[in-house]
Amino acid sequence: MATLNLRRFSKPEMLRKIDRSHLITFLEPYTEYLSGRGIELPSAAAENGLDYTVMSNVLLNPNTSTPPEMSEALYYINEMSTPEGFDLIQEAIADTEIDVNISEDAAYGDLALQVWVQDRNIIERLHAEQFLFRPRSFEYFKCTRETIPDFEEPSEETITALEADLDEWFAKKRRGRASKVFIYVKEDYVWFLVRHGEPFTRESIIKDGESKSLFYRPEKYDVLVYSPENGEIRMNARSKGEKELYRTKFGLHLFGDSEFFDGKSKFTLEPLREVGSASVLCDDVEGIDWVRLKEFQIFRGGTHKEIEIRKAEDIFASLEERERTIPNGGRLSKASFQIKFSDSKTPRTVTLSSGNRAQFKRDDDAEILEEWLIRRGFIIVDSEDDGE
Repeated sequence: MATLNLRRFSKPEMLRKIDRSHLITFLEPYTEYLSGRGIELPSAAAENGLDYTVMSNVLLNPNTSTPPEMSEALYYINEMSTPEGFDLIQEAIADTEIDVNISEDAAYGDLALQVWVQDRNIIERLHAEQFLFRPRSFEYFKCTRETIPDFEEPSEETITALEADLDEWFAKKRRGRASKVFIYVKEDYVWFLVRHGEPFTRESIIKDGESKSLFYRPEKYDVLVYSPENGEIRMNARSKGEKELYRTKFGLHLFGDSEFFDGKSKFTLEPLREVGSASVLCDDVEGIDWVRLKEFQIFRGGTHKEIEIRKAEDIFASLEERERTIPNGGRLSKASFQIKFSDSKTPRTVTLSSGNRAQFKRDDDAEILEEWLIRRGFIIVDSEDDGE
């Protein structure tokens, strides 16, 4: 199995969702590593002493001494710490010898962590099943300038001003003034995590045997990834308003221009028509074994907004058997590919929409995908970049 890394650990809030004593027990084998990174673990019985902010920062900035087994465990635990995962894990261990300490007030992460420690294969298997149905959607926004400026890590004053602007929008949308921007400069990309509140929610809970009401503001993290090489930013956020907020405010505070990321279309699906099956070749891309087109949509428009959808296990193979090609006319609006990545036994689905949206299963698929998309012509480049 390929070694995982902490580029996928982008949700530091998960640490607070795990029982403190269980989390400390899990981290104890890595005491020496954590101590070297400035974290001294308290005893599992201690009531305080674990700094979640410092812990999150260490996990989001791995180095060569980071234990790969720790990062791998945290990734899978995070992925399975969901309501669905909680139920699936309980079902999976029902007839086994797995012994867990789960009280009535246990959170999802408590169960996932304890089962991982005792039998990681259970979590990996369940995760593989769930992974097929949880795509990650990113929208891409390009830079408007002919020359991409060098990226300079923003100062604390810049980040504070950015947070203040974000708070103005979130407050108007009834999400409170609690935004926080975390920045992590990597080798080829700059990751931003935006923590903000959600609208208040009220849930009916059972406490001390009685029905009561719990009123609170949920916490949410959005992910933005900036490429200093081509001046492009991709973001995973829920609403159109949030994406527009990030597009303009990050451009303004990082580069002095609210239209630095102008939102031009990034993807085109015309190579499917222009070169047919050659558009899914991948021999020149390390990390991908094969690609198959399994679905495409053509927007015909007209009075009734007609959309033509074609599906098959391998569309180009099916078309070739019937000596046909993808129909001309209409706009190719969406296409789904089944891609066999070299680090996985199971193919993963990638969906492109003409415009700037891509859906894929794992955050760290992006770099390999972008190389393949560029080589096959699915990414629109400006004329001055054509020779690169």
